[in-house]
Amino acid sequence: MELVAAEPLAGSADAVAAEPFDAFYRANSDRVYRALALTLGNPDLAREAADEAMARAYARWERVRTMENPAGWAYRVGLNWATSWWRKLHRERPPADEERHPSARGPDPVALAARATLDQLPLAQRAVVVCRVLLDMSTAETASALGVAEGTVKSRLARALTALRDGLTEED
Repeated sequence: MELVAAEPLAGSADAVAAEPFDAFYRANSDRVYRALALTLGNPDLAREAADEAMARAYARWERVRTMENPAGWAYRVGLNWATSWWRKLHRERPPADEERHPSARGPDPVALAARATLDQLPLAQRAVVVCRVLLDMSTAETASALGVAEGTVKSRLARALTALRDGLTEED
């Protein structure tokens, strides 16, 4: 008699732990990239950061796949990598004004205003907005991914949403 293990439920921590890295990559690489692009305001840097995060996830897959939120971990790794890259770049040469606040491009003026307002948020607040809104993470998952307390996530989100509301009403 052969024993067959029960299949883990899709989306559960056991399901993530059982899936191979390529399935995780297909399901999450674009999502992590989009979140980083919004957070960083630079799609090229976000692509590099997402690729670096996925490479690090692959190298540590045995440990990463057992985490509660492997995609959140990858997002945080990419964000940390990009932040380190920016620090190194800024030590070597000060940024031009347009590099500090890259503008969004697109035909929709409301989308442009929203993007410009999002770009004005401090990185910590922008990261919380991206995790909670774009990635649809819970407060606990966001806190874990960003390495902060849940109360910090709540306060940053409240401040960011207030700033976004104020910025959008001024733009309109």
